[in-house]
Amino acid sequence: MAKRENILVGLDVGTTKICAIVGEVVDEKRIDIIGIGTHPSKGLKKGMVVNIESTVDSIKRAVEEAELMAGVEVNSVYTGIAGGHIKGLNSRGVIAVKDHEVTRADIARVVDAAKAVAIPMDREILHVLPQEFIVDSQDGIKDPLGMSGVRLEAEVHIITGLVTSAQNIVKSINRAGLQMAEMILQPLASSEAVLTPEERELGVVMVDIGGGTTDIATYIEGSVRHTAVLAVGGTHFTNDIAIGLRTPPADAEKIKVKYGCASTEMVKDNETIEVPSVGGRPPRVLSRQLLSEIIEPRAEEIFMLVAREIERMGFEERVASGVVITGGTSCLNGMVEVAERVLGLPVRRGVPAGMGGLIDVVGSPMYATGAGLILYAFRNQEKEDHRRNGKGQLFQRIKGQMKSWVKEFF
Repeated sequence: MAKRENILVGLDVGTTKICAIVGEVVDEKRIDIIGIGTHPSKGLKKGMVVNIESTVDSIKRAVEEAELMAGVEVNSVYTGIAGGHIKGLNSRGVIAVKDHEVTRADIARVVDAAKAVAIPMDREILHVLPQEFIVDSQDGIKDPLGMSGVRLEAEVHIITGLVTSAQNIVKSINRAGLQMAEMILQPLASSEAVLTPEERELGVVMVDIGGGTTDIATYIEGSVRHTAVLAVGGTHFTNDIAIGLRTPPADAEKIKVKYGCASTEMVKDNETIEVPSVGGRPPRVLSRQLLSEIIEPRAEEIFMLVAREIERMGFEERVASGVVITGGTSCLNGMVEVAERVLGLPVRRGVPAGMGGLIDVVGSPMYATGAGLILYAFRNQEKEDHRRNGKGQLFQRIKGQMKSWVKEFF
């Protein structure tokens, strides 16, 4: 298979599935999806690796499938991280501006000052996300480069995770014969794929309900203000159905996907489903209403936990765009209606957007993280390129000036 330089690969290492999505950079503004591979995940629990060998096997199979579809060889991947161990906190840094004009070095120094917070030895910083800069008491500045002032402050959101959890993901990827380009928090990746710039600016809560975790990212005025990972997700629905209907977990998952509905009001009284029994007993015919009665309390619980997070941070009045739900579990009928009822905010289901190519294949909430990982890498690569180009142009200007000075003197 051919290797291509303009290839980005997102690897969503999830609790229920491993998903590899291959993107091809067409130009500086567009990326096309050219391959996708998925495989059931058996080595993770609540977003954390519990069996490395099983995880390695699933990663290999998902990547092989994606390589076959895309016709390219995959060497490095951008991967997501989630789990109950993820913690987010806001911090502030202050520095004196040396030459009364803010430079890139000053911005780097103030961000470093803001991230100089005491964190336990068993944790590491995953992301430092600037929210806003303040130059001499003038706040609300997104990019202070070139501004005049003597004092520069930065407000940032710091995301930390357990060192061992991150190491286990890296180890699994390396054992699968791949290199990890970058590790990205899953709710940040999902947000890249499903949120619009207008929603981020007005204020929005992104809720990604995956297999083992529910990831939350709150954006206000275009910046991340709060992140959280709740250790509850789609597998809890499956377990509830398996126990409530006394059916094997594999059959419970199929029933959930095919007949599941999170709102009992949306199910007709006369609808029935066939439920396989345990231990070779004959299958039973049960009411679909009963299935919905098992799913609805768990859906309400998830959204009540989300509401508690929004309330704890005091963002109820600041998220004018409401809530965007995504992730595989958000595909269940009635999830949007239950979310609106519990949260008291407008809710929509988010699907990946902003890409070309096989977008119809990945145009489902269950691929939000995988597609978002590619978009996150693409957009941040673009910013780095602009910076490098800016530096290159500056260097060329200085070089040109020096040549003209030499000609004048000699």
